[in-house]
Amino acid sequence: MKIAAALTLLGAMFAAPAALAQAGPDVELWRLDCGDFQVSDFAEFSDTHRYDGKPYALVDSCYLIRHGSDYLLWDTGISGDVLGKKVVDGAFTLTLKARVVSQLAQIGVKPTQIARVGISHYHDDHTGQLGDFAHATLLIGAGDFAAIKAGSASRPNWATLFKPWIDGTAKVDAVAGDKDVFGDGSVEMLGMPGHTPGHHSLLVRLRSGPVLLSGDQFHATESFAHDQVPTFNTDRADTLASIDRFKQIATNLKAKVVIQHEPADVAKLPAFPKSIR
Repeated sequence: MKIAAALTLLGAMFAAPAALAQAGPDVELWRLDCGDFQVSDFAEFSDTHRYDGKPYALVDSCYLIRHGSDYLLWDTGISGDVLGKKVVDGAFTLTLKARVVSQLAQIGVKPTQIARVGISHYHDDHTGQLGDFAHATLLIGAGDFAAIKAGSASRPNWATLFKPWIDGTAKVDAVAGDKDVFGDGSVEMLGMPGHTPGHHSLLVRLRSGPVLLSGDQFHATESFAHDQVPTFNTDRADTLASIDRFKQIATNLKAKVVIQHEPADVAKLPAFPKSIR
């Protein structure tokens, strides 16, 4: 009897941490509709001429992550000025059905509740509605933020868009490498330089399993399958190293990969306003 009781106690000791680990923090993820792109010529998305003359349809997706009572917004999509319009910019035709703040209102979240805004990188289609969250702490790659401060004269919209964080009105966390956003491993910014100097992807560990958001590490299923490097990336070698790291993380964690511009990948997550945990 004593042996049986001891074994029961020992089993409980090991089971308790496992149960706690399984429960984990209360993390919830929503995908937001942040625009659509029709690309008449996808050529610049491969520096090996794989897509010359080929059209491609892309989406622009953003993500809301709730960690307990805290909120992180990941990317802010194309400019809210595009709402209800069809804007042609070279090979791109841009449309926007709803602003981020309007979508947040549908689930009862006010802009002021967003304490952190994480930006995968500085391109316009990921920062377009950043101004609606000028109070929030900005999480952005250190290389990207350095480029923003240095290049604000040549890119006038940067001086306006990032003004609260450049002039110190709002807090900025310039992330070098990886960052554990909430300090418990549930949400991690992963340094994936190459597309831009400070480009990041985002790992979200949900109770249902990990989700790996690409940023612009990849733009389409095709580019993921064939390790394509866009012509406008800042560093080809860094891009290829980041591709390798991203894929190894996805494999090792058995993560659900979501390429943020790929319609088929975005559809892996519930349509807003539904969420996943």
